[in-house]
Amino acid sequence: MATMNISVPDPMRDWVDALVNNGKYASNSDYVRDLIRKDQDRNDKFQALQDAITQGIESGDPKAFNVENFKKRMQENLDNGSI
Repeated sequence: MATMNISVPDPMRDWVDALVNNGKYASNSDYVRDLIRKDQDRNDKFQALQDAITQGIESGDPKAFNVENFKKRMQENLDNGSI
């Protein structure tokens, strides 16, 4: 495992120490690793959203949506056991 040294202001250090002392995290490193995992997850979700937006933009001009036809197709799928 690699080592990373960081500097933080005293109030931030106190915050992390309090979380460790309360048993929320096993160590300062555990807290930082959790933050990194959460940031990676957030970034993955953001990228998936951005990819979907890009795909939508590149898919061409919008087409009219007929609610009644949609409901009919969904009901047919239910009746056929497709859903």
